Amino acid sequence: MSLRPLLAALTLLGLLAACGPGTPPASEGTTTMNEIAEGYVRLVLAVGRHDADFVDAYYGPSEWRQEADQGEPRPLTELADTARALRDEVRRLPAPSEEVDQRRQSFFDLQLRAIETRIAMLAGERKSFDQESELLYDAVAPHHEEAHFAEILTQLEGRLPGAGSLTERFAAWRKAFEIPPEKLPAVFDAAIQECRRRTAQYLELPAGESFEVEYVSDQPWSAYNWYQGGFKSLIQVNTDLPITIDRAVDLACHEGYPGHHVYNLLLERDLVIARGWRELSVYPLFSPMSLIAEGTANFGIEVAFPGAERTAFERDVLYPLAGLDPERAGEFAEVAELVSGLSYAGNEAARRYLDGEIDAAGAADWLERFAMYDRPRAEQRVRFVDRYRSYVINYNLGRDLVRQFVESQGGTVEAPERRWEVFESLLNSPRTASALLPVASAHG
Repeated sequence: MSLRPLLAALTLLGLLAACGPGTPPASEGTTTMNEIAEGYVRLVLAVGRHDADFVDAYYGPSEWRQEADQGEPRPLTELADTARALRDEVRRLPAPSEEVDQRRQSFFDLQLRAIETRIAMLAGERKSFDQESELLYDAVAPHHEEAHFAEILTQLEGRLPGAGSLTERFAAWRKAFEIPPEKLPAVFDAAIQECRRRTAQYLELPAGESFEVEYVSDQPWSAYNWYQGGFKSLIQVNTDLPITIDRAVDLACHEGYPGHHVYNLLLERDLVIARGWRELSVYPLFSPMSLIAEGTANFGIEVAFPGAERTAFERDVLYPLAGLDPERAGEFAEVAELVSGLSYAGNEAARRYLDGEIDAAGAADWLERFAMYDRPRAEQRVRFVDRYRSYVINYNLGRDLVRQFVESQGGTVEAPERRWEVFESLLNSPRTASALLPVASAHG
């Protein structure tokens, strides 16, 4: 007879867990958040046995990981039962008096809802693109008709005259801004140092924090941050396709400062270590955490480089390092700003593809036509959607929700200190999309 169900039940009752720092012991028979948290962490690790992408980061007790990896994976039906039981426990807890604890409880509930959903998906259940994104990420991306993108494409037609399709002309134009492979490390290192310098002006970073950079290939993503715990990250940059000059700042901010690296290390320092919130020692990728993580990582680019500061830095530092013409920095920035308006075309392609309205080739066609992707980039993006599905909404919708929240709290470009203060509050507190603004979906 397997001991796993018994152990899961004991964990749920708190018989295997100790209270974290600053948490008073519970009275006999009372389940605490910290006790539920251990069951939650063990559940996420167990789901990871079925889904190699599920556990994005883990820096909790090594014995928990070792126990999760022993023997055969726990059946999905058993994991689903555990997720429901944990969520029921969270919902039975009395409402906390402190706002941060209220956010923790709401966050915990939605994280568990997402885990239930992911387990069901692993068991073969399929929902529509919008249903899936709401259950996993607590948000639904807006729908856009072709006319929305066609208007932007008309503006680009005037900026990129010549023969061939607009996508072909754009691809040819972009070549003048590609970073030569041999210069990529120097350019990327310079971008990282500037992103870190700007971040450290406003955020107190832990002593000894750092990350390593690796250049890899044959991946569906352009870059990835693998947080290791202990304020360390491994950042991998995919070199399958040419990298244009704008991607240096994009990736340095998004993956590093003030993006994923800072998000994870602040959660570890301020919540896992300082408050003893052990549930945040694990990061399930397909969960509401990801909308905040990706949204802050993308909006963090604007926070670190407000207004024209980014173009000035690229022109004065990165273009010379890459051997590119700095006189064209303004031209590139103007066209890139127009192209950024097409970002939701990627969501539409993914929505239509996953909802069965178009096939993989049709999704690549859509990306070529409405997102200005050349064919190799379009096919890479379809591979990303095959693997990560509705995750794509976290980049653009997440950015837009974070921007609206920060600015609604007074964090405008004209008030940089307030901007960074509100931004930091999203990095080191448990929030989901529905807690940001009314435009995010309400959870159920």
